[in-house]
Amino acid sequence: MLFNSIQFALFFPIVFIFYWAFSKKYKIQNILLLVASYYFYGCWDWRFLFLLIFSTTLDYVSGLLMTNPKSTAFRKLWFWLSVVVNLGFLGVFKYYNFFIDSFAGLLGSFGVQTNFASLQVILPVGISFYTFHGLSYVIDIYNNRIKPEKNFINYSVFVCFFPLLVAGPIERATHLLPQITTQRKFEYSKAVDGLRQILWGLFKKIVIADNCATLVNQIFADYQHQNASTLLIGAVFFAFQIYGDFSGYSDIALGTARLLGIELLRNFGFPYFSRDIAEFWRRWHISLTTWFRDYVYIPLGGSRGSKWMSVRNTFIIFLVSGFWHGANWTFIVWGAYHAMLFMPLLLLGRNRLNTNSVAQHKILPSITELIQMSVTFLLVIIGWIFFRAPSLTVAFDYISLIFNYSVFDIPTIKITTVSVLILFMLLVEWIQREQKHALNMFE
Repeated sequence: MLFNSIQFALFFPIVFIFYWAFSKKYKIQNILLLVASYYFYGCWDWRFLFLLIFSTTLDYVSGLLMTNPKSTAFRKLWFWLSVVVNLGFLGVFKYYNFFIDSFAGLLGSFGVQTNFASLQVILPVGISFYTFHGLSYVIDIYNNRIKPEKNFINYSVFVCFFPLLVAGPIERATHLLPQITTQRKFEYSKAVDGLRQILWGLFKKIVIADNCATLVNQIFADYQHQNASTLLIGAVFFAFQIYGDFSGYSDIALGTARLLGIELLRNFGFPYFSRDIAEFWRRWHISLTTWFRDYVYIPLGGSRGSKWMSVRNTFIIFLVSGFWHGANWTFIVWGAYHAMLFMPLLLLGRNRLNTNSVAQHKILPSITELIQMSVTFLLVIIGWIFFRAPSLTVAFDYISLIFNYSVFDIPTIKITTVSVLILFMLLVEWIQREQKHALNMFE
């Protein structure tokens, strides 16, 4: 079920009405949320509900058994069982064919012919998100940061809460579980704010992303016969397509949860107004960036050791982040590309330079800030070409074709309407860049 579908438009009001009909009985509300979440997920493919329920049950049981161990080995057993099984499911469904194909290609380069069998399976929707929910939960219990949730319904709602189940944000037990295990109160002002955020999310998804996607698909499908200016336009429009898609879905998720009296983690902070790559990553897919920081970067040593250790750890999290997004070498190169852009800032100690909003309390940015934003956006656009291209060959070919004199020619496609819509979106978000979302202006 998609947020921008008629099915969801019928589904959510029913959930909303029944949910608040039991406003004084949060345990019944949680049962309703779990049933609604299972229905929401099952509308995509009911067979994968069993995988979701199994993963949830494993992490729930592991969490309980880790806090009452017969021995340290027993505690470690359940911790690693949960981690390995969850990552194993993710690896099989999302990455098995990638590794098999890559290994066969490597052997083929040495003249060794192979006939490995690939899996003809559908990737379960949301598996990357709910896997990371469960992983953070068992890791936090193992490290004694939290106590396990004893109520299976409560824990299941944390993992399966339908607004965040398909496209995030990636929640933490420390943030979401306390809201699930306590009484929620309907607040009119928060509900109205949630509706406004949903409206802006739908605008970004339907008006911006979907219109950009039509042109982007057209350009990438025939990129070898387009002039450089058209290819550049295609890359720029893809930047707004993926932003409209992803941040739009996040806005709808946050707004929907707020209507149910629950606050989710912010996932986007107007990233295209960033002045350097480090700031971009503090504003883009915030819940994933902080997840990798807390559960990969810091356990590896973070920046506490030598510069070499910091460089190594930074490359690791960028590569893993790229691979998390998709099972293709293009995503790995995309991650490596951003790691290389991040390196000068890290080595010069400038990666925490821009932590406030650009042109704070001002109407317009300075010339320096405008140049910084433009350069950062251009670098991000180049990276998005790897993200969009079906292969590295296409990505490098596409980029090479941009850098010629035809970049000054008139584009071969009509872009007026989409460009006006993008400029409108940017104007609204620029005005609201110091707020949590773009429609706070109507309070």
